[in-house]
Amino acid sequence: MSERPGDSMESLYPFLYSGATDLEAVLASVRASTVEKANEIVALRRAVLERDGDRLAACAWAMAGAFSRGARLFAFGNGGSSTDAQDVAALFLHPGAGARPLPAFALTADVAVVTALANDIGFEVVFARQIAASGRPGDIAFGLSTSGNSRNLIAAFREADRRGMVTVGLAGYDGGQMAELGTIDHLFVVPSTSVHRIQEAQTTVYHALWELTQDALAGSTYAGTSRGW
Repeated sequence: MSERPGDSMESLYPFLYSGATDLEAVLASVRASTVEKANEIVALRRAVLERDGDRLAACAWAMAGAFSRGARLFAFGNGGSSTDAQDVAALFLHPGAGARPLPAFALTADVAVVTALANDIGFEVVFARQIAASGRPGDIAFGLSTSGNSRNLIAAFREADRRGMVTVGLAGYDGGQMAELGTIDHLFVVPSTSVHRIQEAQTTVYHALWELTQDALAGSTYAGTSRGW
């Protein structure tokens, strides 16, 4: 993970660079740093909810409609976002007692496929080729990026759009190339320059989407509704 503005070691952990030898002073600095970060993520989550609450509900409704018609979800991302993609897939596929399991797959999970495509063709196609092979019209492409500029995500979203899939994107900063693409049906941008805060907020976003999707599936019959499912 490349370093971004506001993410230097000293800015993240100032107590390590204070030069203090007083244990109480160091602990006080640790506590203050922890509280500051907690306040930052709470404020960021609140800002995303206030700005995108209605859009989150609309996205979840669209995803519920897709699942009701037999759609599958394909999640993808790089680095830390690859583990988030696997968490998204696990959340939908194995939600726990009382929730409906939904077909979801992480395109980062099969190391043999990812490394074969990266080695034989190029890393830019590791997600697009999988979507081309498995994606069907109406399926869901769910991509996560902190910068919004990952070339393999852009390629995957373009392929998903060509196949008539529902596209959901999570990005940070100003959305990067994902915001410029114009073909992502539901794009949620976390307005932060900290990779750590972006990923924390994105985790909240996809958990909210999962819960709202479950609520929509539980409360609708998907026949003759005003939403046109």
